[in-house]
Amino acid sequence: MALLSFERKYRVRGGTLLGGDLFDFWAGPFYVGFFGVLTIFFATLGTALIIYGAALGPTWNIWQISINPPSDEYGLGLAPMAEGGLWQIITFCATFAFISWALREVEICRKLGMGYHVPVAFSFAILAFVSLNIFRPILMYIKDGGDSGWSHGFPYGIYSHLEWVNNVGYAYGNFHYNPAHMIAITFFFTTTLALALHGGLVLSSTNPGAGQEVKTPEHEDTYFRDFIGYSVGTLGIHRVGLFLALSAVFWSAVCIIISGPFWEDAWSDWWTWWLELPVFPQDDLVREIGDLPYLDE
Repeated sequence: MALLSFERKYRVRGGTLLGGDLFDFWAGPFYVGFFGVLTIFFATLGTALIIYGAALGPTWNIWQISINPPSDEYGLGLAPMAEGGLWQIITFCATFAFISWALREVEICRKLGMGYHVPVAFSFAILAFVSLNIFRPILMYIKDGGDSGWSHGFPYGIYSHLEWVNNVGYAYGNFHYNPAHMIAITFFFTTTLALALHGGLVLSSTNPGAGQEVKTPEHEDTYFRDFIGYSVGTLGIHRVGLFLALSAVFWSAVCIIISGPFWEDAWSDWWTWWLELPVFPQDDLVREIGDLPYLDE
């Protein structure tokens, strides 16, 4: 079935969460909907405020433009526009633009009569953003007794954002020692491996040598049964890929949430319990190794 006829088949009325028939229409190939309008509104407003913030700053260099969060003195309160208020409004716009986009995806799923896997997956990306710029600043405000707050959010810029990532990482010794970070990175690399294996298999099946027929899923299953002893199947590999990808994002959110609110020392210090396990010889040499200065860096 041609793509355009396929679209016409499923451009049905209904399935909306809010707005009824008011915004139940398409602009070209794109479904609009009430939440599509909200997404456009918040995204446009947030972008305009970023441009306005750049106009207030000292440079138009796209690499150096930065919209910074309020300083510690404002806590979780509202700050003047030029002193972090812009950042607060842009964060609000970004959050509601993301949520509106996810709800628009829900409406599309309802129209197509399919599961909600896409909006659920996108909600994990939203979780990562709000964990960095909303949840963690609130938790830091509570931990610091009101002496910090939105200042722990990341700035909206290119170089400034990279500097923020670098500074937060080394503020806790080295993020490579963060156990949740280790789990997240493992899932990221495993996701890449799974996608590489799956993509390579599909391409090799659908692009056989000259004079050969295109291979079927049975050939694909047989390949992995011969290669690793088991094939998860054509549907199963997509479920595995979704699980791996969402796990990577989830543990990424966990690794930043626990850094500061729940653990404020160097992450290398967290691993000192390892030396106390019964599998290690409990002698003076091991205890001296555990006290080496580099473990606290």
